[in-house]
Amino acid sequence: MEYSSNNFLRSIIADDLAEGRATEVVTRFPPEPNGYLHVGHAKSICLNFGLAEHFGGRCNLRFDDTNPEKESPEYVASIQDDVSWLGFQWSGEVRYASNYFQQFYDWAVHLVEQGNAYVCDLNAEQAREYRGTLTEAGRNSPFRDRSIEENLSLLAGMKAGDFDEGSKVLRAKIDMSSPNMNLRDPILYRIRKAEHHQTGNDWCIYPTYDFAHGQEDAIEGVTHSICTLEFEDHRPLYDWLIEHLPVPSRPRQYEFGRLNLNYTVTSKRKLKQLVDDGVVEGWDDPRMPTISGMRRRGFTPRSIRKFCDMIGVSRSDGVVDVAMLEHAIRDDLNDNAPRGMCVLRPLKVVLTDYPEDQVERLVAPAHPSREDLGERELPFTRELYIDADDFRESANKKFKRLVLGKRVRLRNAYVIEADSVETDADGNVVTVYAHTLANTIGNDPEDGVKPKGVIQWVSAVTGKQATVRLYDRLFTHEAPDKGDNDFMSLVNPASLEVIEGAWIEPGLADAQPEQGFQFEREGYFVADRYEHQSDAPVFNRTIGLRDTWNNG
Repeated sequence: MEYSSNNFLRSIIADDLAEGRATEVVTRFPPEPNGYLHVGHAKSICLNFGLAEHFGGRCNLRFDDTNPEKESPEYVASIQDDVSWLGFQWSGEVRYASNYFQQFYDWAVHLVEQGNAYVCDLNAEQAREYRGTLTEAGRNSPFRDRSIEENLSLLAGMKAGDFDEGSKVLRAKIDMSSPNMNLRDPILYRIRKAEHHQTGNDWCIYPTYDFAHGQEDAIEGVTHSICTLEFEDHRPLYDWLIEHLPVPSRPRQYEFGRLNLNYTVTSKRKLKQLVDDGVVEGWDDPRMPTISGMRRRGFTPRSIRKFCDMIGVSRSDGVVDVAMLEHAIRDDLNDNAPRGMCVLRPLKVVLTDYPEDQVERLVAPAHPSREDLGERELPFTRELYIDADDFRESANKKFKRLVLGKRVRLRNAYVIEADSVETDADGNVVTVYAHTLANTIGNDPEDGVKPKGVIQWVSAVTGKQATVRLYDRLFTHEAPDKGDNDFMSLVNPASLEVIEGAWIEPGLADAQPEQGFQFEREGYFVADRYEHQSDAPVFNRTIGLRDTWNNG
């Protein structure tokens, strides 16, 4: 995919190559495996892999697994699946920060030996007090002037497990009066007596992300380390560590504005709360903004990559209208999704003039403008289902569907005219009796009285019952987690409606999991990734045919 011209990073890389500052392009996508990836990560994936593709370079997939208490193999597997599903292939083997733990430790020893790091005994509260504020300089730790020999001994003791968690940390010795808080003797190592998903119990001290980040890049020969904007203030520390360590290469960090969508939360902590509190059914619930949730909802890799291209890459944060994402998937499915008919709220129609045992095999195109998608068979029988919303005993002229004494065309089939109804004890219509008009498949009635509308239908004999889930936006507020908003109180109560007794044309039951369709006049739907079976079809609504949220 060609990236839009609104991408300042591409210009930077082109200049670096032209001026000889780089001879190849090596990027990396470095998620922490502490949750499932969301739509914001999709932008970063498309950016890092896309830039490498554009310049004929390579992109590494690297897990920054320096926080063992929150990470798990489940997240590692899901992230690899997401990247592959989006259509990208990482260079070589999957990489982990934990692959380099020994090298990181050796470099920590190097910093101590050079007088650039020390072991500090301040507890967290004391450290905050010594750190100062944005307007007030910090103070040197009372342990800052320990001898190199004492620091080396204490660091070895930390590594050996001799000290309790929180009792000691390794800090860089930089400048406690720096206006950049990240340079006020930042923590490089902390004690964590937790089992790691890759290294087991080999280590009880773990590097901070700030310490690991640049060194991983240097080990892997990354040329352009692309981060979201919140890491801009960390760049001086990134550069300081590169300058003070004998690293094999000198990567450079660049920042871009992260993706923020309205009507959406992307904080992993808040997404995990939605899962843990049972508001959604899991990380891959189709209402979630996770890549796996979007996949199960019926979004395509092509639509997500197109959306990331549409929004471009800027140097500042901003909020993107979720309607742009919805437009991308509608546009993609309109062009590529086969058509089908589904009756969500079935009302029986009996065609009194049609032979009881006859099954007429009608044929319709799978897509109105894609001959390559072939045709589909529509069995037509005496008893049909139409949607209850498509019938009125009486209605004004604006109602373009079936009315007693009036005509409507059944899509890809006959024109019919409603004659009478059968009602239940409460007066609700349960059956409509109608007749067909001869020779109206592909033709108007011979008497010249044209039908006023077209409705979908399914044979009551050959059609299949299905479970259909109608998904909508998860939040009712455009900024659910902004300011003092309690995002949990802004969950859309109508974000999911489950219809157990829908009827689909028979061929849809044979859909493959994750196969998408346009259910004519209803919207775009996908066969559920896990639960859809030919004898128990399950479809999820991806998106309606048009925006009903009035986003202008």
